[in-house]
Amino acid sequence: MIRMLPFLFLLPLLAPAQDAPSLVKRLRAKMDVVNDYRAQGMLKTDVSFLRIPVSRVNVLYRKPDRFRIRKDNGISLLPKGGISINLNAMMALGEVTAVDAGQSLQQGRALRVVKMLPASEASDVILSTLYIDEKELLIRKAVTTTRENGTYEMEMEYGRHAGYGLPDKVVVSFDTRDYKMPKAITFEYEPGEKPSKRAAGKDRKGRVEIRYEQYVINQGIPESAFR
Repeated sequence: MIRMLPFLFLLPLLAPAQDAPSLVKRLRAKMDVVNDYRAQGMLKTDVSFLRIPVSRVNVLYRKPDRFRIRKDNGISLLPKGGISINLNAMMALGEVTAVDAGQSLQQGRALRVVKMLPASEASDVILSTLYIDEKELLIRKAVTTTRENGTYEMEMEYGRHAGYGLPDKVVVSFDTRDYKMPKAITFEYEPGEKPSKRAAGKDRKGRVEIRYEQYVINQGIPESAFR
């Protein structure tokens, strides 16, 4: 019996990692604690044919998918239907099939890769690939393919609110040729510089970065705030 003890101690180390559906379930449970939040931050947009200064913004979220970003003057920058930079709304997609896709080394971290396929054929999202820090139970990166706006990539950095799964910084990269630019931001073009489709296609990469300065979590937000 004594000879078996070293082997018995190794059993926990040899146990397989949790399956993809269980991991996604744990992520959803963690993020589901957040019913709503208000946040303030700085928004930087890098799209070659738009001239948008770095802006101070107010961000609103309410479960499951109400999300708005507004500049201090009250103008919405990313209305509903565009590229989502909100993980909570992404994780609230409804029924999904989670498939294990191995591991990936990202910025020195070994991350679990899980592909999520929405069950609903009506969903705009076709596929989301999540790069998950299993130890911290955080999504470090997500690549999402949609029907209307092509494929975009989100990278997250965490700090004070990691316990809620809320990032301090989100960077979204996308192909401007695939993305249907919301009408709500056409005011940002310089006079006489609204680009043609040919000009817009020269530099295909777009980038949106938001750095959150503070969150107010689960204090309640009325529906009127999203209008």
